[in-house]
Amino acid sequence: MRSYSLSSAPGTGSYRISVKHEPHGVASGYLTTQLRAGAVLEVAAPRGEFVLGDDTSPVVLLSAGIGVTPVLAMLHQLAAERSTRRIWWIHAARTPDEHPLAAEAHALIESLPNAVEHIYYSATDGRITRDRLAELALPSDATAYICGPAAFMSEMTTALTALGLDPSRVRTELFGALPATNPGIADRTTRAPHPPASEPGTGPLVTFARSGIAVPFAGKNVLELAEACDVPTRWSCRTGVCQTCVTPLLSGTITYSPDPLEPAPEGQALICCAQPTSDLVLDM
Repeated sequence: MRSYSLSSAPGTGSYRISVKHEPHGVASGYLTTQLRAGAVLEVAAPRGEFVLGDDTSPVVLLSAGIGVTPVLAMLHQLAAERSTRRIWWIHAARTPDEHPLAAEAHALIESLPNAVEHIYYSATDGRITRDRLAELALPSDATAYICGPAAFMSEMTTALTALGLDPSRVRTELFGALPATNPGIADRTTRAPHPPASEPGTGPLVTFARSGIAVPFAGKNVLELAEACDVPTRWSCRTGVCQTCVTPLLSGTITYSPDPLEPAPEGQALICCAQPTSDLVLDM
């Protein structure tokens, strides 16, 4: 199973993905060299929460490499709406030859009255840094959408918040799996599991049995709660598609948001989209 970001505007009656052909990529090689018009594929409906907000705040679309695809969809949406919002399009690539969809993005920016474009080629210009972002005078009330390699997103998030953007208005989209750990079996964390540093939640009690802690539920899903507690987790898609995060549910009941693509096996929970409806005990 593979997941790809949409790179076209919503509401057009069709979906488009833009796939980088990796030298040894089984799925990308099939899609880019073997698939032909008229083929029938089994696909699920789009899902996820990395979407353009409908407010009127300034927008920062910041990407690196093939991470351009989801923010390009947002740029398409802004162009389709003839948006007058202030827009910063910021993209990092290694060279002009490795700059995907450059002409398309440039044409969209040209159609928007308050959009500006900043492109950085690391082979000649160096990397995007906090100082370079500071030169752009980004407004503190902007909403930033970032997609790219994990290290890039972490660095850019730190830089933008240091420059005054509210952390809650800096959003990221992970497009590859981070190294996973086995739930409650192979603890590779550097800290022992602990209660969250934030204010205690007010939801049902969630017990991570192997980690030996129990905390009231808070947040969007059980995975986020486990991460806040440094409980070892295993995950990939975070949207209920891949079933990497399936975890034994020892007791309690849950609901899902979003609904998983396929239900978890009996006695299991997909923690990336699970929310407790009663006290829970999980084998983590």
